[in-house]
Amino acid sequence: MDSTDPTILAFLETVHPYDNLPPDELARVAGFFGHRAYAAGQSIFAAGEVLDGLYLVRTGEVEITDRYGAPVSILGPRNSFGERGLMREGLAVTTARAARDTVTLVLPPDAFRTLFEANAAFRRFFQRGRRAEVRPPELATQKVSDLMTCDPLTVSHDTAVREAARIMRDRHVSSLGVTEGGRFVGLVTTRDLANRVLAEGLPANLPIAQIMTPDPITLPPSALGSDVLHLMLERRIGHLPVTDGGKLVGIITQTDLTRFQAESSAQFVRDAAMAESIAQLGETTARIPRLLAQLVAAHNAHEVVTRLITDIADTVTRRLLILAERELGLPPVPYLWLACGSQGRQEQTGVSDQDNCLILDDAVTQDDLPYFAALAKWVSDGLDVCGYAYCPGDMMATNPRWCQSLSVWRSYFQSWVNRPDPKAQMLASVMFDLRPIAGDLRLFESLQAETLEYASRNTIFVAHMVANSLKHTPPLGLLRGFATIRSGEHKHHIDLKHNGVVPVTDLGRVYALLGQLAPANTRARLEAAEGAGLISPSGARDLVDAYDLIARTRIEHQARQVRQGQRPDNYLSLADLSDFERSHLRDAFVVVRTMQSSVGQSRGANI
Repeated sequence: MDSTDPTILAFLETVHPYDNLPPDELARVAGFFGHRAYAAGQSIFAAGEVLDGLYLVRTGEVEITDRYGAPVSILGPRNSFGERGLMREGLAVTTARAARDTVTLVLPPDAFRTLFEANAAFRRFFQRGRRAEVRPPELATQKVSDLMTCDPLTVSHDTAVREAARIMRDRHVSSLGVTEGGRFVGLVTTRDLANRVLAEGLPANLPIAQIMTPDPITLPPSALGSDVLHLMLERRIGHLPVTDGGKLVGIITQTDLTRFQAESSAQFVRDAAMAESIAQLGETTARIPRLLAQLVAAHNAHEVVTRLITDIADTVTRRLLILAERELGLPPVPYLWLACGSQGRQEQTGVSDQDNCLILDDAVTQDDLPYFAALAKWVSDGLDVCGYAYCPGDMMATNPRWCQSLSVWRSYFQSWVNRPDPKAQMLASVMFDLRPIAGDLRLFESLQAETLEYASRNTIFVAHMVANSLKHTPPLGLLRGFATIRSGEHKHHIDLKHNGVVPVTDLGRVYALLGQLAPANTRARLEAAEGAGLISPSGARDLVDAYDLIARTRIEHQARQVRQGQRPDNYLSLADLSDFERSHLRDAFVVVRTMQSSVGQSRGANI
């Protein structure tokens, strides 16, 4: 036990749910925590062992695997693990290993159970964490519509064998559907070309209908993965057409099944952490949309999906920093790379650009700045290659304004609070979502606490921030309708980002400011706001439920687009929803608008 270590208390003040504890209680709890250091590769505990407490990652990285050795997750700073075992028989249900040099804080079992029983916010945090466990996609229970390759290539029945072979070569596919008058009549594969044409010496101008498999066995989109497995094994086939009303809508191959089983967020993190080049990182991130679709198909909660997607971005960023330091040499002074925006809130989906900045130690000199300019460019260029587009507003570490010493950052926040003009409000809104990714955490810990305390006491700044948070409104129309986009490419659609999740994100940021709450994640902010008494229990439940529905609708929309071979976006056509779904989505928007009105009226937003 390290009861006199002030750094433990300072760290816990930045970690949810400890940040909700009264100062005296937090100081007392901090006294129970002890330090544990582990070298890279060292075991922390194994499944079935007696746990000696709740673990909290302070620095480093921890790999969690199940009792069979399958990867579950990669945890970084501020992540807890071991609570599932403590809430059961006190035995570890997973195995934990230091993925790199790691320091953890450990809360003894008795202290954990006392807090769990006595503090509602603490208990709710870990109970909800259990409900939000990742459900790994199980092939046998997945719908065929979630497994198949959509929009399969087809050729007419009278197409020459040579032309069909060229199409398969040029499009890098192993099979083609064959149609006659728009009706699906057969399937041809590369094996058919080898066995039925080349091996038999048949002419290349032969119609494809003469060597195809006519009327092959098919499955409907509603079938399950188990049906695919059973048919492939029983019939010894590697391609299964999927038809709906006699029309070919997809094809499932053995490659699809292998790829499905290989995709997991832990594998992505591992691939990214081992990448030796930006190109290899780009190959990993290119698979993220498919992972998103799988996680949604496995019915994971939206906060689990977005957290896992963000974990990959965090790992990619850390790997780019390592590769950059190899290229540029060690930094002249300590630094901290931080993310803001959706990555900062751990809410990335299939559509994300980059928002980041650098905080430099105050010992930095003018001669040191070129190094950090090069570092920022190296990493931001790498992120762009990996699919995280440059920020349109230039909120990136490549902008000299966002690559500054700690003292300059302090002056930034103070000036925004003291002079809350529209630009200051916008910058403060972005920067209040900062989350450390890699580097010296001490450069942020005091800055965050100081800024929240200083800003919350300035009633004019708070009123301006509240007013700014009300600019994004839910898409509600008259007579229980929706206000859809009126013109342009997305006419008659609703924007699930700017008019869906952003209004709730803005509310969460205001609550964090009012209550000096450390979490950056929107859902965590709402829960913390309830624990701090900023929202009534019933209001908090309504708002969290509304946010869950809106956010889930958004990622389900993106997953549907991925399965259809489209680029995911945030624009939803109401025609894609049933009457029941539209009704509930509108009710969720009404809850958000009601909470916006409540905050605006109670906090003097009419300025």
